[in-house]
Amino acid sequence: MKVAFATQDLRRVDAHFGWAKNIAIYDVAPGGHVFIKAIEFEGDLKEDGNDDKLAPKIDAIKDCVILYVAAIGGAGAARVVANKIHPIKVSKPESILMLLEKLQEVLKGTPPPWLRKAMAKDQRRAFEFDE
Repeated sequence: MKVAFATQDLRRVDAHFGWAKNIAIYDVAPGGHVFIKAIEFEGDLKEDGNDDKLAPKIDAIKDCVILYVAAIGGAGAARVVANKIHPIKVSKPESILMLLEKLQEVLKGTPPPWLRKAMAKDQRRAFEFDE
């Protein structure tokens, strides 16, 4: 499953979603993780109530299941959730690699119901029909 991280330095989750300079995206499974890409955002990223800057970020993470952020505003959270992405707020800057390792451990066990539902987001159902 794909997981996004709002980051200024590409090493830690240390950014408000709307003001994040970068979004790092990883593919995560119980057995490991793979870096997919980092998307850099330019322009005016300061707090200004302008929700137009959210559109390119939402578009960048639309196939992700989880979004880790240091903070997220109400409009951003609503748009993230509307795209079936689960936002997770960290209380202080945290290492992306540490968060990936913690998530892998959760995936190895029995993930909570919200995570099982989120993981099913991209899975296609296969039906077998008797002839």
